[in-house]
Amino acid sequence: MSKDKETGGDSRIRSIEELRAEHKRRLQAQAEPERRRKRRGRRAVLQHHIGMTAIVLLALFGVLVLRYGWLQLWRGSEMAERIQHQVGDDYAIQSLRGAILDRNERELAVSTMTKSLYVDPANVKDADALAAGLSPLIGVSEDEIKDDIAVGGRFVWIKRRLDQPEYEAVRQFINDNEYSQCLAFQNEAKRFYPNDVLAANVLGFVGTEDKGLDGVEQSLDSLLKGEIKKTKLTTDNHAQPIMDSIFSSKRRYQGDYCKSVVLTLDSSIQFIVEQELDKAVAETSPAAITCVVMDPKTGDVLAMASRPSYNPNKFWEYKPEVWKNRAVSFIYEPGSTFKSVVAGAALQEKAVTPNQVFVDPGYVMVSGRRIQNWNGESFGTVTFTDVVKNSLNTGFAQVGLRLGAEKLTEYAKKFGFGKPTGIDLPGEESGILFNPENMRDSDIATMAIGQSIAVTPLQLVTAMSAIANDGVLLQPHIVKEIRNPDGSIYDKRERTEVRRALESATDKTLVGLLEQVVASGGGKKAAVKGYRIAGKTGTAQKIRPDGAGYMEGHYIASFCGFAPVEDPQVVVLVMIDDPGIGNFYGGQIAAPVAGRIFNQLFRYLHIEPSSDPFAGLESKNKKREVKPPDYNGAVPQGKVVVPDFSGKSLRQSAQLAASRGLEFVSEGSGFAVQQSIAYNTLVDSGTEIKVYFQP
Repeated sequence: MSKDKETGGDSRIRSIEELRAEHKRRLQAQAEPERRRKRRGRRAVLQHHIGMTAIVLLALFGVLVLRYGWLQLWRGSEMAERIQHQVGDDYAIQSLRGAILDRNERELAVSTMTKSLYVDPANVKDADALAAGLSPLIGVSEDEIKDDIAVGGRFVWIKRRLDQPEYEAVRQFINDNEYSQCLAFQNEAKRFYPNDVLAANVLGFVGTEDKGLDGVEQSLDSLLKGEIKKTKLTTDNHAQPIMDSIFSSKRRYQGDYCKSVVLTLDSSIQFIVEQELDKAVAETSPAAITCVVMDPKTGDVLAMASRPSYNPNKFWEYKPEVWKNRAVSFIYEPGSTFKSVVAGAALQEKAVTPNQVFVDPGYVMVSGRRIQNWNGESFGTVTFTDVVKNSLNTGFAQVGLRLGAEKLTEYAKKFGFGKPTGIDLPGEESGILFNPENMRDSDIATMAIGQSIAVTPLQLVTAMSAIANDGVLLQPHIVKEIRNPDGSIYDKRERTEVRRALESATDKTLVGLLEQVVASGGGKKAAVKGYRIAGKTGTAQKIRPDGAGYMEGHYIASFCGFAPVEDPQVVVLVMIDDPGIGNFYGGQIAAPVAGRIFNQLFRYLHIEPSSDPFAGLESKNKKREVKPPDYNGAVPQGKVVVPDFSGKSLRQSAQLAASRGLEFVSEGSGFAVQQSIAYNTLVDSGTEIKVYFQP
């Protein structure tokens, strides 16, 4: 009974719990659709919001794109300029100008970076105080500084390329007075010539904009000058750079544009020449003096100098006429130095032989014009060798007439006269030659003695180099090579043959005649003991500036020669314009200067003394047989008795041979020491006799 009750009670309890669970399940089942509905509702609302947000964002992005496109495409340039104007300043980047070196790599011109001072007028508060303090530091007057400030704007130069002491003083001045808002520096390249005056007329100089204004600096400016690039530098409203260290690397020159130039000049030879020119100026007080030294085998100019000259580091302190390189830009009548060309032409055309006899009356009349010798005297009967050695105008006038206008002008052009040589120097003159069709006999005669034509010193030394180079004319060079910044070769000037002016055999004969000019003729003051030198002197009247005749009492004295004769290595021209002393002859004042230059060049170039061309003659002379007795018999028709030439000069010997009807041939210079046919020998008239001479 009790168990049934208990069992029944449990069943009721379970039933109630089951009912509750069932009820709960029913409630949950009834609530689930509602919850699902609510969740779907919330999701729909969220998706709606996301969609609307996306639409809004997309619309905003579209507006932004349209705005950006409008600014970039329609107003991009305008806006960029506005930004750059507001936050940046122009900045120029320039490489250092290429160096100029001599043939031995010695520096003749170099560039360094220096500081240039500028002012920002907009930030100057007290112009008077700034000018007063700055003026004594940089050597610029207060008024000039105040005028610069008065220009206005944000940038005005005060002084370009300060010296280091000036820069240090100004920098201290800026720091002490807090002028950093209105005064600042900018880097600029500055040209420097370490040897001052040396080779100034060849090198030229550079202006404030790094532009070559004369000499090699001008002719090769496009190669020497580095690339200039312009960029923007971000600055603040006081025009001061922002984060300058970040941009400094960008301002360094990274290009490959500036070249260095190696000249043919030898600075040691240049120094020797200029030293001697200074000495000659003190001795002769000329209006000007010019010297050129050339290597006849290559056409390289080893030295080129003029006086007066200037210091290219301070070129503005000199008159512009002093800047001129007279070696290429000064034309003058060469006088007797041109006779070497005329002699070569006459020998080549067989218009004359070295031993041909001339009768010198002291003067000749040609087309009503009187042409006389330099001393106004007659030399009597002479050979062509004497004509050359003593520079007889009468003989050369006759030779010129034999050649004629066409041939005379043809050979002048063959030797390079009448047009520029093409050397790498600015302002080269062409010279002046006659048109052969317009030449009268007097023009021919005067041209043959070096008048009525005009040449440059470079043309003359180039022509003499052709004679020293076996008759071959070469292109003269002042530039040896041009190098890239990395040291590689950009361009190299090679030895260039222009043409053959004389045949080799003719040239050797001409060299022998020119050697006698120095050995015993008018150029003997250019001689150096132990060396064989050939050359020609010259004295010419100066032409009036208006070209109407000559200036009375004004002359140009010159000497041009080469050495050593057996192996020519240097050609030297010395031209003295209007010496201020009584003596104006080339053989008296120009030849000694050339002789001193030759003497130093032989030592510097280690040129051994010349071999004696008369070696052995003395021993041969001693071995001569005893003089035969005088010829006392009758002289048959057509026969002559050979005279004794012993001890006689070349001119005396030529006169004696001519008087006996003998064909005279000479060898050497000085006085007769031997003859090919013993004296008192009976020979046919017109027989050739060779006489040996020794100084």
